[in-house]
Amino acid sequence: MLVKDRMSKPVITITPETSVQEALRIMRENKIRRLPVMAGKKLVGIVTERDLLYASPSPATTLSIQEMHYFLSKLQVKEIMKAPVITVDENAPIEEAARLMADNKIGGLPVTKDGELVGIITESDLFKVFTEMMAAREEGVRITLLVPEKKGVLASITKAIASRGGNIVSLGQFWGEDLSTRTVTIKVTGMSQEALKEAVSQEGIKVLDIR
Repeated sequence: MLVKDRMSKPVITITPETSVQEALRIMRENKIRRLPVMAGKKLVGIVTERDLLYASPSPATTLSIQEMHYFLSKLQVKEIMKAPVITVDENAPIEEAARLMADNKIGGLPVTKDGELVGIITESDLFKVFTEMMAAREEGVRITLLVPEKKGVLASITKAIASRGGNIVSLGQFWGEDLSTRTVTIKVTGMSQEALKEAVSQEGIKVLDIR
């Protein structure tokens, strides 16, 4: 799966001269939390709802209501936007977008094609992908295994499940207790908990959880 398969488009954008008040209005009307900032066709920055709210005067301010409205009407996005912008190419694997967000502690990435903005991908999009990958909306038996880091182990597990009529609808692999093991979570239809547990146990695999 590539970024372009899950990005949102077209992208709602603003200019550097957009006021903070206007940017907040656009976010709330469209139920979004970040806006790329464009100068012509060039991506020059990005602002989040948090950036805009932090730019507002403190509740403890001595400014009057009229003075606060005036302050916000004059404050432009270019004064608070983040730049340069971290982006991801539309043909990048979806996990590359997730890595960039995690490593940089950000909740969204503008998506580019040949240097031009074509979409945006956010943590919400990745949550939806994770939900699909783990078959969270499908019925079935979910089993978590502690698997040795050895060639062919996963193949033997999936073969054991298939040979007993089980259908694997999701399979996720994660780090185990140390570098010698992996934690594997599988969701299976067509088998009972007892039959699934027996199938993997006969392969010498430790069952951590089944439900």
